[in-house]
Amino acid sequence: MVWSPQVRRLSCGGVNGYAVGHRLVDEFLEFAGGRARPNTVRAYAHDLKTFFSVVTKDPVEVQAADVIDFVNAQRRGRAGAENVVRTADGEVGLSSSTIRRRLAAVSAFYGYLVVRGDAGVEANPVPRGLPTRRQRRDGATQPLVRAVRRLPRILEPEEVGGLMAALRTQRDRAMVQAMVLGGLRRCEVLGLRLEDLHLGEWRVLVSEGKGGHQRLVPLSPSFFSTLAAYMNSERPPAVGTDRVFVVLKGPRRGQPLSAEGLDEVIAGARARAGLAHATCHELRHTCFTRLREAGMSLEALQAQAGHRSIASTQVYLHLGADWLADEYRRAAEAIEAQALVGIPQ
Repeated sequence: MVWSPQVRRLSCGGVNGYAVGHRLVDEFLEFAGGRARPNTVRAYAHDLKTFFSVVTKDPVEVQAADVIDFVNAQRRGRAGAENVVRTADGEVGLSSSTIRRRLAAVSAFYGYLVVRGDAGVEANPVPRGLPTRRQRRDGATQPLVRAVRRLPRILEPEEVGGLMAALRTQRDRAMVQAMVLGGLRRCEVLGLRLEDLHLGEWRVLVSEGKGGHQRLVPLSPSFFSTLAAYMNSERPPAVGTDRVFVVLKGPRRGQPLSAEGLDEVIAGARARAGLAHATCHELRHTCFTRLREAGMSLEALQAQAGHRSIASTQVYLHLGADWLADEYRRAAEAIEAQALVGIPQ
């Protein structure tokens, strides 16, 4: 069977879903919509569309060899494509994190088909890993795609100031402040509802956090001051949504702002400020780096960030160059002082 995968957005009863054009894939996306966050389902749809655009087979015909061919094709990449990086040996391809995410979507899809038991798929074609000499002893395998853990990029204080100055509305300033002062993710900013604002406590309830987890986090009074200016002078009256941040003009005026809309806001401000980089996630990283440099404990940082594992928070130990240098100097001086004890002068 030859089919042409295309992502289509569906809406039923106010709930958005996605379809790719194949019965089995679309049924998986419908199933995933009941247990995963909307952004996850959207990512599944686009990743499966990419996979079956490269592996031009019916899903039930896919073998492990097709998955490996897909990995090789992704490593070659296309010049100008998003997430293209230059590897150490000079080749150009997609980043390992992008390829791993796409493989995870494919593996989830085939895991679903195996559990169903009626699709003719008895085993997941996505290999768990490549065998190694250690496998006989402890079951270890080599990952199909090696993970590269890179330090996240952050903005310097003057870059944050330039970005803030380039924003055109109080709505946009409030959204950026939520990320750079509170560390909220893009989806968490857009998911804020009016009832989530705890004005007397200077806190917000993040009810649409990653993985569906909720948390109550403090935010600077500066954010609430900017938010009040937006609510009083810019947010259209009597809108039909309780989302805090809405579209301010055009045919969608008063409707919830989309992720694409927020990205457009940030991209425009970044261009006007003349910045080489500034994304929503970099603003979040900047927040936690500065909080760590100011002395906030890792446990408190973990709660603020909404990390389930403190291992995710530990990356911020390595971002503050000045903080790390100061810590090292204090420790090195102590070591040197101990080394001099008992040495004749």
